[in-house]
Amino acid sequence: MKKYILLALVALATAFGASAEAGDVSIGGQFAYASKNSMAGLGAQVQYEPITNWRIAPEFIYYFENDEMSAFNVNVNIHYIIPTSATFAIYPMAGFTYANFRFDNLVGHENYDRCGANIGMGAQYQIKEHLHFFTEERFQILKDWNQSVTCLGLKYTF
Repeated sequence: MKKYILLALVALATAFGASAEAGDVSIGGQFAYASKNSMAGLGAQVQYEPITNWRIAPEFIYYFENDEMSAFNVNVNIHYIIPTSATFAIYPMAGFTYANFRFDNLVGHENYDRCGANIGMGAQYQIKEHLHFFTEERFQILKDWNQSVTCLGLKYTF
């Protein structure tokens, strides 16, 4: 069954052509929302496509303080691009995350570091030739701290 699903995805991707070419580099900014402590944040993402339809996407997200807690994430995700039209594509994603949480209390502050995994889905829409809107939804699996992260952003492709 897995072979048939993989074969169908490959056939779909080749039928619609590539939405990007190997060697493309994109830089973007994003707004992020993490569900665990209802934290909003801002981030930056660089995307590099070493092979057609495969993309590496390192990113940094800083979450603003909420309920005496602030945080940041450093993520490295892999995207597999599935074009659905000339201007729209979806992509499953998976990767690694490093998270740092800072709790402020009456006697000072405490820091917690966690490493984990990301798994999720994204979509991108081409606004102009080099400008894209993107959205991503991922689940972060961390020790003692699983959460959902939603991102909305704009990226420019060189």
